[in-house]
Amino acid sequence: MNTGLLQRIGAQDAALFDAPGPRGRRRIRIATVISLIVLAALIVLAVRQFAVNGQLRWSKWELFTQWPVIRYLLDALGATLQVTLVSGAVALPLGALLALARLSRSPLVRLPAAVYVEVLRAIPLLLLIYAFLLGLPGTGLRIPLFWQLILPIVLTNAAVLAEIFRAAVKALPKGQTEAAHALGLGYWPTVRLVVLPQAVRLSAPALISQVIRLLKDSTLGYVVSYLELLYSARVLGEFNHTVIQSFVVVAGVFVVANLTLAAIAGHLERRLGGGTHP
Repeated sequence: MNTGLLQRIGAQDAALFDAPGPRGRRRIRIATVISLIVLAALIVLAVRQFAVNGQLRWSKWELFTQWPVIRYLLDALGATLQVTLVSGAVALPLGALLALARLSRSPLVRLPAAVYVEVLRAIPLLLLIYAFLLGLPGTGLRIPLFWQLILPIVLTNAAVLAEIFRAAVKALPKGQTEAAHALGLGYWPTVRLVVLPQAVRLSAPALISQVIRLLKDSTLGYVVSYLELLYSARVLGEFNHTVIQSFVVVAGVFVVANLTLAAIAGHLERRLGGGTHP
């Protein structure tokens, strides 16, 4: 893949919007400053209300300095990351297979894949989790809580990842496949050796962003009573009467985790982008 292709895609996206002029940029700066002032005022008001209602007393927060509580939250964070990693490891290759199926020349392969992708993209993940939770016992099939959470996440995200892969393949110049065919490669060798490697690099930022979203999807584990981080915070807060403090601490953990994953994603994106050739 070359940088010219990325520039063409960027130019197509930029063509959808007009670049703001001097007056537009000034309005954007003013709106940004006002938004920051309003946000700061809301934070100050929230902290003040916390203080008035005694939520900032040290006795309310001391709990989170105790090692058993820290270990409990670390175990919950590990469970959350496990859901994220396993879901990503299954959804990524499944999404690639679905994308290849949608690009197949055979309607017997292409149409079922298209129906799957469109239907699963339209169904809310929470509804799918409830379908597994309430529907499977009626069939006599029982699976662990971990997989009751993993399977809906995989099924939904595989459909989204399939569209990301397919869009990347469609964005590649036709000359790539024509050159491969001219060298004597068949359809599937061309896809495997020429198209897919370039499509993966082209779609890397979107793929990484979608994998990061899996971390947020894992918070739906409360539906199946899986002790991921958010549900564990709820249990801890209700048991110790520190619900607000527990959610604030866990929110901070999620912010740090997301920033860390975003930094890793940015590093991978730079590495992938740096390997392109003009």
